This record gives sequence, structure tokens and C-alpha cells, in this order.
Amino acid sequence: MKVMIFDVGGTEIKYSVMDDAMNRYESGSIPTPSDSQPHFLETLAQLYRPHRDEVDGIALSLPGFIDAEHGVVRGGGAPSIIYNIGTPVGPRLAELCGCKVWIENDGKAAAIAELQRGALQGCSNAAVFVIGTGVGGGLIINGQLVRGRDFTAGEYSFMNTNADAWSDGKKSMACQCSTSALLDAYRVRRQLPADAPMNGRLFFDAANAGEPEALEVLEAFCMAVDVQIYNLSVLLDLEKVAIGGGISGQPLLIETLDRVYEEKILKGHPFGEEQARSLPRPEIVPCAFHNEANQIGALVSYLNAFYPQK
Repeated sequence: MKVMIFDVGGTEIKYSVMDDAMNRYESGSIPTPSDSQPHFLETLAQLYRPHRDEVDGIALSLPGFIDAEHGVVRGGGAPSIIYNIGTPVGPRLAELCGCKVWIENDGKAAAIAELQRGALQGCSNAAVFVIGTGVGGGLIINGQLVRGRDFTAGEYSFMNTNADAWSDGKKSMACQCSTSALLDAYRVRRQLPADAPMNGRLFFDAANAGEPEALEVLEAFCMAVDVQIYNLSVLLDLEKVAIGGGISGQPLLIETLDRVYEEKILKGHPFGEEQARSLPRPEIVPCAFHNEANQIGALVSYLNAFYPQK
């Protein structure tokens, strides 16, 4: 059985056709419409229609507080797709395409993928930390994905990082622990214009080549991320934290996160290293599915919803 998969981000929609064994038959990406929901839904429908006779339905991963059972976006999400808030995206897409549709929050999709088929298999308490335009993720407690009453569990972007600067929007995980934050910091360090072309690949090309400025920025970025991993681990007693997003495929990122956690979080702990080592020390690993975790999770969530035996 095949399913049409959409992974919607703030800037692009990645799509593929996959079967229930996670074999991929086609994939690509297009810009995410930012003007209206009808344009957004029709864009998805146009990608679906050539495959309507070969797929069982549509699995959709997207940002926001997602009521997956009812297919409704309750809030949050990327600014470019704010038109989805408060609307039944799933039922509307199902009506337009004439097929089954299941929608899932992108971070929770990644957590489902990693828990059931990836790096978090067998974990009781764990987390996925998806580093992208913002910071998404999912929390696993007692072996189960946590959604929350209002579907906001795991929405790390909204977490404030400094009580002394509550009104400063830059003191948030979205503005300190995202790929956007990493690239902005690199532009500043290199004294580049704010709109200078830059992406994760260019940054890590420089970092992997040993450029001092890139390594300095990466060190500071990993410290910001590690502080939040520490906070989550103290709160939830996490066994593992799986890092997702496009840059999660960079071994240097995972290596630096692990080293900084050891050298600065533990050895540099304000209450002393001995106290720090008495607290949970999660294993930091890349998502098994890296940047494809959202798509894999959307597929698994679809199968769980419509075909629980699979």
C-alpha cells in the first residue's frame, strides 16, 4: 500500500509517495503558498491527483498545534501559513481530493517516527528536538507520545530562555536554538549583511573546513541548545534526545553538542560537576531519519490511524 506524503514547512512543501515499508517512489519540493488556504489546499491537490489511483490517501505533516483526531489546526505554526489556524485542514483536503487524510504536527511526526522505527525505540522517556526555521519536537513519556490537552506539548519555540528579559522576544528557543539563529549569528560574526545568502550547507562547509568564525558560532549555538536539553532532562528524566532537522545529518553538530554538554553543562555546572553528574545525562543522537523524520512520522501516524495492525 502506498500513501502520498506532504511535509509542510514555512518556506517549502516536501512531498513523496511511500509504501508502508517506507520505500520511496517519488519525491520533490515546491514553495509553500503564503497567500491563502484555498491556494495551499489546491497546491497539495495538484500534487496528489497524478497519484490518486496508486495511493490509499494523504498523510500531512505541518507546523502548529494540531488536533490530529479532527484534522484541525488549533494555533501556532509558521507565519507564512497562518491562514490554517482555526480551520479543519484535514477534512477540507479530504473533500477536495476525495480520499482519506491524516494530519500531524511536524515535531510530533518526527517523534512518532523515531519512537516506533528509529533512534528512540525502546525508550521510556525521551525527546525529539527538531532544529529548523523554528524549534519543534515531541516528548515521549512512559513510552507514549505526549500531545497535551491543547496539543502544545513539545512546542519548544515558545519557551522563554531568560526570566530577566521576559519581554524580549529574542530570548526564546525559536530565536536562539533554530537554524535561523545559527545562520544569523554567523552573518553577524562574519560582518555580512543580514540578507546575505546563507544556508546550513554553506555554514557547515565552513565549519567542517575548520574556519574559526564558524566554529566559534557553532560552539555558542550548541551551548544554547544544550542548556535547553539540560532543562528538559532535569524536568523529564530523559534517556535520549534525538536531534532532527536539515542540519542533524552533520556529524560535527552532534559531536559538538555532546562535547559542549560534557565540558560546559556538566564540568561547568554552577552547582559543581558532582551535583551535575547526579542529574540525568541524556544520550544525544541524530534522528535515524534525519530530515526525513517528519515524512516517515506522517506515514506511520497515518498507518496507526487507519490501519493499526500495520
